[in-house]
Amino acid sequence: MKALVLSGGSGTRLRPITHTSPKQLVPVANKPVLFYVLEDIAQAGITDVGIIVGETACEIQEAVGDGSKFGLQVTYLPQEKPLGLAHAVLIARDYLGDDDFVMYLGDNFVLGGIAGLVDEFRADRPDAQILLTRVPDPTAFGIAELGEDGRVVRLEEKPALPKSDMAVIGVYLFTPVVHETVRAIKPSWRGELEITHAIQRLIDSQCDVRSTVIHGYWKDTGNVMDMLEVNRSVLEDIEPCTDGRIDAESEVIGRVRIEAGARVSNSRIVGPAVIGADTVISGSYIGPYTSISESCHIDDSEIEFSIVLRDSCLEGVRRVRGSLIGRNVTVSPATRKPSSNRLVLGDHSEVQISS
Repeated sequence: MKALVLSGGSGTRLRPITHTSPKQLVPVANKPVLFYVLEDIAQAGITDVGIIVGETACEIQEAVGDGSKFGLQVTYLPQEKPLGLAHAVLIARDYLGDDDFVMYLGDNFVLGGIAGLVDEFRADRPDAQILLTRVPDPTAFGIAELGEDGRVVRLEEKPALPKSDMAVIGVYLFTPVVHETVRAIKPSWRGELEITHAIQRLIDSQCDVRSTVIHGYWKDTGNVMDMLEVNRSVLEDIEPCTDGRIDAESEVIGRVRIEAGARVSNSRIVGPAVIGADTVISGSYIGPYTSISESCHIDDSEIEFSIVLRDSCLEGVRRVRGSLIGRNVTVSPATRKPSSNRLVLGDHSEVQISS
C-alpha cells in the first residue's frame, strides 16, 4: 500500500503568511502540519509516499528531503496547477501503479492518526473508504448523504443547499479501481476534477464505497483560526521538559516545553506552551496555547493563544492574543504623542487595533 500526499495548494486563506512559505509548512506546536501527516502515514505502516508539489516544490523538498527522517521513501510528483484532488490522482497514476493507496491532504490534521483506519481498509478492502465528520457549515465542504443503512448514497461538492451535515474530510483510501473513474469524470463548474465526482461514479457503478464517521478532532488548517485551534489541540498533549535555561525570577506553570538554547528571565509562562530553540523571553508573560518558534525575542510583552514563527521579535507589547505572527516580524509600540499607529502590511493582511 502507498500514500499520496497533496501539498500543491497555494494557501490563499493563510495569506500573507503563505506568500513566503507553503501552508503545509506553517508550524503547529513548532512542527509543520505536513510533518504530522507524514508521521501518521509512517505509524500506519506505509513507507512509500508520493508527494504532489506545485509552485512551492523547492520549500517542500527542502523540509521533507527523501523522507528517511520519517522512516519513509518519498517521491515528488509535480503538478503544474492545482486542478482538483482527482487531478492529483490522475497525474500520480504511474507512481501508484496497481497498489492500494491512502490519499491524505497535506494541510489536514487528524488527532490520533490514521493507523486504525488503514488497518480496517486492509482487512476488508472495499473499493473506496472515506472519512466523515459533522460540520456546522456544510456549504464549505464536500458533503455525503447517507442512506438508512448508513451507506453513502450521494456526494456533493460545496452544495448551496446541503442535504446533510456530514463533511468528507481530507483522508481517502482507494483500490486501483478509482483510476478508471478519475479518467472518466469531467471538470466541475470550478474547473477542477473533483474527487467527490469520482467517488460518486463508483457508487453509481455499485462499487463498495464505505464511510467512517470520526468523532475525534479534525481540522483543515486552511485559515488562521483553524491553525490556532489545531495548535491548542496539540499543545494539550505535549510532554513538559526544560532543555533551556530559566532564571530564579521566572515562573513556569503547567505543561511547558522549553527547547535547547532558549533562555527565560524574569518572566511568567503558563502552559500548555512551547518555547523554541534559542528563543529569548525576558520580562514577559507567555499565556496558554502559545507556540513561540526558534530564535525569537519576546521582551516586556504579553502573548497568549498565538503562534509566532521563527526570528520574530515582540518588544513592549500589551496584549497579543489569537494571532499568527510570521517569520522575521517585529512588533513594537507606536509613539504615544501624537497618538498613532504605524503599519507596514502585506497583501491580504488583517489587523485589529484597540481604540
